[in-house]
Order: sequence, then C-alpha cells, then structure tokens
Amino acid sequence: MKQMPRWPLFTVGLLMIASTSASAFQPIPNPILYLTSAVPYQANGQNFIRYSYDVFNKDAYPAAMFAAAPSLPPCGSNTNASRTWVDFYDGRTNRRLYGFCALGSPSNLGSIWFAMPEGEVPPSYVYIELNDRQTGTKYRSNLADTVM
Repeated sequence: MKQMPRWPLFTVGLLMIASTSASAFQPIPNPILYLTSAVPYQANGQNFIRYSYDVFNKDAYPAAMFAAAPSLPPCGSNTNASRTWVDFYDGRTNRRLYGFCALGSPSNLGSIWFAMPEGEVPPSYVYIELNDRQTGTKYRSNLADTVM
C-alpha cells in the first residue's frame, strides 16, 4: 500500500494558519457616519436641536481603543478619559462642533450627537474624527447629512 506524501497536509495547515492570522490583523477602517435623528430638546431654559448619529461600522473598532487611559492627558477634570476621543466637525469649515472624551466602548459610537440652538442653521454636512491618543492615529469619517 502506497503512503500519501505528508507535504499536502502541511501546506494546507500553513494556509489555514496564514488566513487566520491575516484576519486577526485587519486594519482599522475609517468610521461610516450617518444621521439617526434630529429632535428638539431644552436645557437651561434654552431650546436646541440635537443631531444624533451612529457609526455603521462601530463593531470594527477594538474595545481597547475606548478603554480608560489614565496615563494619557485628562479631559478637563476627568483623569480616566478614554484612549480615543471623538469630535464632530462642520464639513465645510472644519470647525469643531462638539466632542466626546469618555466613550467606554465602540458601541457608544451608536449614540453620539451635537446640538445647535433652535433656529440656527446647522452645517449641511458634518464628519467625525476618532483620535486614538495612544497611537497618534486619526480616523476621519465620511460627510454625513444634518437633514433627514
């Protein structure tokens, strides 16, 4: 009885290991931002419109990016600010509108927002930037509408 050569099984094993490790090191994508609602609310006796957004691919971000990072500079008096901060920008002027410095997990990217005083025209488009303060890497989103 003729014995099968061992090299094909060895080759298949190497291919399986290579494909497993390649998928484990996928690059982190830029966020895909989209508007979920624009609703009025009141704070301190003033009327605002809150523009709420979600990041479609939030599950592609590792939880470590949103862990508390006490070794990095604080966010105001918050010494446990997250490793990654998220900022909203006007898509035309690049002016910062609002930011989050203590999101605790990638799922929190599903409930980010900025507000404008009621009656003030919002920017036509906005984008977010995720700033991974540990690596110095910034991830910029697409331009997203402010009108539903």
